[in-house]
Amino acid sequence: MVDNHRAAYFDSPAVHRRAEELDALDAILPFDRRDRLAALLTDDDVATLKHLASEGMGENTLRALASDLGYLEAWCQLATGSPLPWPAPEALLLKFVAHHLWDPVKRAEDPAHGMPAEVEAGLRAERLLRADGPHAPGTVRRRLTSWSILTRWRGLTGAFGAPSLKSALRLAVKASNRPRQRKSKKAVTVDILAKLLQACAGDRPVDLRDHALLLTAFASGGRRRSEVAALRVEDLADEEPVRADPSDKTSPPLPCLSIRLGRTKTTTADENEHVLLIGRPVAALKTWLAEALIKDGPVFRRIDQWGNIDLRALTPQSVNLILKARCEQAGLDPALFSAHGLRSGYLTEAANRGIPLPEAMQQSLHKSVTQAASYYNNAERRNGRAARLIV
Repeated sequence: MVDNHRAAYFDSPAVHRRAEELDALDAILPFDRRDRLAALLTDDDVATLKHLASEGMGENTLRALASDLGYLEAWCQLATGSPLPWPAPEALLLKFVAHHLWDPVKRAEDPAHGMPAEVEAGLRAERLLRADGPHAPGTVRRRLTSWSILTRWRGLTGAFGAPSLKSALRLAVKASNRPRQRKSKKAVTVDILAKLLQACAGDRPVDLRDHALLLTAFASGGRRRSEVAALRVEDLADEEPVRADPSDKTSPPLPCLSIRLGRTKTTTADENEHVLLIGRPVAALKTWLAEALIKDGPVFRRIDQWGNIDLRALTPQSVNLILKARCEQAGLDPALFSAHGLRSGYLTEAANRGIPLPEAMQQSLHKSVTQAASYYNNAERRNGRAARLIV
């Protein structure tokens, strides 16, 4: 009976109308996500997303907001029996924290602790909840931040700064006792990168693409997967060759490209940030573009099983899957690596080679010295004497 009700809801005229309106965001919301979000969001939600898109909000930010909004709407409907209210009362924000950050030990003693079983079952049925246990604190904070942003964009004021919410978050994080997970358990340093490149050493289009993608992503400062997927030929510009050894004018010249990144996670399009690509990565990138006959548009594109190159760009998720597939082919455990490992690996390798942190940050474009320095600190600990007093 429940399945019939859900089927009727997904087939309702209102859902179809919202799906059609979301077509305007098809570059941001993939087709499969569009239909699911149309069933979860309200008309006002869709209007808000369209307004944000027209205001020039970045695609990745808008995609994250849409995903978080869909989750919040589904959770609220299951937890309260009503759509998400605007603005959300303080009690609902506290309920959200209680449902997502809870103590596993207490849950073992009291099944009513944390998210109610029927709410959890409903979210799993909608494929919105997969992991067991409490949510990661970072995920909860991000969804609350998205909630707050969407509230402000509706011209409303929420209770997101309430002392009770801050206190509940702090205590809940402490109670959940969940260790922070790295985005990639292992960094893709140069030795790992060499194995991945060996795994795509063939001359098939997919090998040329993946070889260029991995070299470009790493050597350009450990680019995020979204930045790799968004890279276009128009963002590339040839620069004057540079010397292999800048202090030796007789050293061989190396090809050099500049890559304009535009809007990134930590910059805006107005900042016009760019990074350099020098040497072997430039040659690999140009070989791929020449062999694929790509003269404009997306640099890294989908390739079907017969080797046909699509006009469409890879998605950020595809970049991650490519790295994991090459890890498996190289005899590495894909579960230990993700695309973010290229970013952490770049800074780890820079630290291992004694490159000054400010110089590495010019290429990685990290805005947070604290975040970038964490990779340097880890390298110093491994290479230092402090942990070797007794060996």
